[in-house]
Parts: sequence; structure tokens; C-alpha cells
Amino acid sequence: MLVLIGYLVAFGCIFGVYALHGGNMSVLAKALPFEMATIGGGAFGAFIVSNQPKVLKATAAAIPLAIKGSKYTKARFMSLLALLYDLLQKARKEGLMAIESDVEEPNESPLFQKYPDILADHHLVEFITDYLRMMVSGNLNSHEIETLMENEIEAHHQENHRPVAALQRLAGALPAFGIVAAVLGVVNTMGSVGQPPSVLGGMIASALVGTFLGILLAYALVEPLAGVIEQIFQDGSKELECVKCTLIASMQGYNPPTAIEFGRKVLFSTERPGFVELEEHVKGQK
Repeated sequence: MLVLIGYLVAFGCIFGVYALHGGNMSVLAKALPFEMATIGGGAFGAFIVSNQPKVLKATAAAIPLAIKGSKYTKARFMSLLALLYDLLQKARKEGLMAIESDVEEPNESPLFQKYPDILADHHLVEFITDYLRMMVSGNLNSHEIETLMENEIEAHHQENHRPVAALQRLAGALPAFGIVAAVLGVVNTMGSVGQPPSVLGGMIASALVGTFLGILLAYALVEPLAGVIEQIFQDGSKELECVKCTLIASMQGYNPPTAIEFGRKVLFSTERPGFVELEEHVKGQK
């Protein structure tokens, strides 16, 4: 929602001030469809050429996430830490083999079902259960599992950065396509040099709209969108780091309350629950 509000403020101020200063809106209205077709079509075609189908698909999926807003809230992190606490507490009391059924079938697990927002995230559940499975098997020590986790988180970060990089490249190309549209407009104007000054003035104004539109789309539309998507993906990586620190602390012998404290500390301050707040939440979930 904030993304849409930001767009409304940006475009409203730009076009509103132009109109208040006596700008001729009819010139923009007449030129915009053609300039948009030239700039938007050229940029979109180049965007398709410069990205693999999986990146195009990931970018299309990321844009609605930016408009909806981040799902990585304090409440979500509290649910995640409470789930990890429940799993580790059960393993500590009954042995690691006691959580095997929870790990193998999380959708049927009463522990996972207590936290539907976490259970609905397939990638996060898979990340948790994969490493709990390794802990249950006992074939790897904490240092080996930590290295494996870090490698997966890094791969996750690189994969998520691809749509961001694609949008940033698009933003960088849009002003150049605006210049292309403007040059074509100038060429068209020079080909009509015999026309009256009033006609030539309108044609030059239309040509300049191309430069304006390319810069506007780059820095008021696409670049901010790439920025907010990158921030959301950073929150997602932080979630995986929280799981990593909690599970590694448990493998190193810390009790569940201390282990989730390791996970709590890696969260950003804006989403990190307080110590007492988390403790009360965990107790309330029992």
C-alpha cells in the first residue's frame, strides 16, 4: 500500500506542479501514448532479451510482493521463534527421535499446525525440517551444518537478488530509451522544417517528452520498486539466519530458551521482539 501511496505522491507532485505553473497538459496528453509505446516497448523488449525466463518469472512474482508490503513482521518472527522453541523443547525432553514425525510430515504435525503463517511458507518449512533431519540423523556436527546453512542462505540471497538486479538494469536503460525517443522526435521535426513555427514548436515539445518520460519512469517508478523488493528479500534472508543461529546454538548444547535468544539477536531492531515479550509469547503458546 505504501508503494502505491508513494507513486501517487511522486506523480501527483510532478504533474500537478507542471499544471500549476501553466504547463500545457494537452502537449503531454498528445505525446505520451506514442512516447510510452516507444520507450516502454523498447525497454521491455530489452528486458526480455537480458534475462533468463526464470528471472523474468521471479521478477513478475516479486512485484506484487512489493505492492502488498513485507510479510516479515515482528509477529511472524515471534511465531517462528516460538515454533523453534517448541521443537527444541520436545527434542530435549523426549530425545531427537521424538521430533522425527514432525520433521517428516510438518503438515500433519501439531507443533507446526499451531503456527499457520509459518506452515504456509513452504521454503521456510523446508529449510527448518531439512536441518532438523540432519540433527536427528547425527551424521554431521554443528560446524558442518553451520557451513551448509551459510552456503544455502548465500545461494538464497543470490537467487533473490536476480530480480532486483534485473529491475535496476531496466531503470538504468530507461533514460537511454527516452533519448532514443527524443532523437526520433527531432528527426521527425527536421523532416518537417518547412512547417509554420507553431507546428514545429509542438513537434519539438513532443520530442522532449521522450527524454522526460524515460527519466521519470526510471527514477520515479522502476528504481524505487527495485529498492523495496531488495529490502523485502533482505528480511527473508534474515529469517533464515534466525533459524540457523537457533539450531546451531541448540546443537552446541544450549537449552531451548537460550537457543532462541541466539536467533532473536540476529533480527533487525525494528522486528526484533523484546526478551520478556518473546518469553511471554512462548509461554502463551504452550
